[in-house]
Amino acid sequence: MLEFSNNDELPTIPNKRYFTIGEVSELCMVKPHVLRYWEQEFSDLAPVKRRGNRRYYQRQDVMLIRQIRSLLYAEGYTITGARQHLAGDVVKDDNAQSQQMIRQFRSELEDLLRILRAQ
Repeated sequence: MLEFSNNDELPTIPNKRYFTIGEVSELCMVKPHVLRYWEQEFSDLAPVKRRGNRRYYQRQDVMLIRQIRSLLYAEGYTITGARQHLAGDVVKDDNAQSQQMIRQFRSELEDLLRILRAQ
């Protein structure tokens, strides 16, 4: 399951449909070559590839990368262990993604409210 406390230092995910590998790298604080490696290791991580083999990640991909990052870096899982953990957390993963999206929307709404109050 995604540990939100381990992802507090990560930037807010913008409300966009697609993200480049550079944007995802910054949003998840992971180097692009690591993202490409994780694509090989985690079958659920499959960004859309377009012209010139360019990768375009969707919001669910970014959230999955953050979960993988948390499992590997914060919780100490190995690649194999993280893969098994993710395979066993299919239902929990959907719930975690929903909770992450709700927190994301709430954060964005609070930011908008601060801006409106300042005017």
